[in-house]
Amino acid sequence: MAPDESDRLSADDARILGLESASITGHTLKLVVLEPGAGALDLEALRSAVVRRLPSQPRATHRVDTSGPEPRWVPAGDFDIREHVRRRVDARCTSTTDLWRIVSALMSEHLDRSRPLWTFDVIGPLADGREAIAARIHHAMADGIAGVRFLNSVLFGPRQEAASASEKSPGQHDSTVLTPLEEARRMPAALMRELGHPDDYSPFDRPVTIARELAFAVAPLAEFKAIGGSRPAAATVNDVLLAVITGGLRRWLGAAGARNLRAQIPVSLHHRDEAAGDLANRDSFLNIDLPLADSDPLRRLDKISAETRERKRLDDADEMYDLFHALGCIKRVGAVAQRLAGSAHEFSLSISNVPGPRDPVQVTGRRVQNLFSSSEPAAHHALRISAISCAGDIGIGLCTDPTALPDIAALAGCVEAAYDELRGAAGI
Repeated sequence: MAPDESDRLSADDARILGLESASITGHTLKLVVLEPGAGALDLEALRSAVVRRLPSQPRATHRVDTSGPEPRWVPAGDFDIREHVRRRVDARCTSTTDLWRIVSALMSEHLDRSRPLWTFDVIGPLADGREAIAARIHHAMADGIAGVRFLNSVLFGPRQEAASASEKSPGQHDSTVLTPLEEARRMPAALMRELGHPDDYSPFDRPVTIARELAFAVAPLAEFKAIGGSRPAAATVNDVLLAVITGGLRRWLGAAGARNLRAQIPVSLHHRDEAAGDLANRDSFLNIDLPLADSDPLRRLDKISAETRERKRLDDADEMYDLFHALGCIKRVGAVAQRLAGSAHEFSLSISNVPGPRDPVQVTGRRVQNLFSSSEPAAHHALRISAISCAGDIGIGLCTDPTALPDIAALAGCVEAAYDELRGAAGI
């Protein structure tokens, strides 16, 4: 019997799986911080709750089989929930600093390829009673939007009500329908906008090892919206996020020598009509200039907002997705194009922003206090920044290789200071 084509990894998923190496783990990490409880989280209750909901996510009990000519998803016959939902024991686990150290170590550990590519590690309790769950999901299994769907489906409760057909949720994408002639005309222009600005300067162009160091910051989402709404041309939450990060990097790198940097912004191309169990990668990107050289926080925000607004109007993310998929049909050409687009000469760092649960959520009766996301750095891109929203807050995760960029906690402090500076300048 011929194998089911639906079990074959998509071209995007297979490419991401192929990036894994001794220094690249290939997974993302969502840090779920729970409010203090009466006692330690009941691990068996958590396992039972997750197991009941796993049937909604077929890939959760499948592993990747690479023995054939193409990687495929196959059932994990020896699936054991105890290998995927477990407690991380650490004798020194009392403070936020300890929590960051523990999740940094988890971020540097490869997931077991012989099992399904996800784990939930329970950490704590900390001295203040909080506990955390470090959810690792391999990027070959799910991108940012799909990863949040996975958590909503198997971990968070109460489950979120599905958006109505007329309601557009953050992160969902509608493509502009164009004729082949219009597509042919737009492609070269998009290529020049996104990849036509090579630069030899990148402070993060350093080799990376398997070591990881994580730090996090948090801010009220309502204030991000208020800052954006205060501008003459309204800025989005993502524009404000990029402006805050720009200000943080300016402080961290030193204002005297600050130079503009180019950031790659992943764009999800998931559509509204997709099923919650559809975890395949559908990502593109925009490359945006971060004006670190500008000393005025509001001017930095307005510049970023104007550029992102124009790129979205021109639908560059769709153009780049179509281009790379077309080039991917010719393997050697596609590989060369991917290397060029991922070069440190094209962008200095990646900054992602994924919408999380809009309303408060809980895990086995414990309310989620904070939600953070972390994605790993890459060769010649030693800093990675990821943001995720949750019930009125936006969590910002910073990930580096400490052998390349030490003391990432200092950058987290600079990001928080830059947020205060921007909020004050906007009069919020």
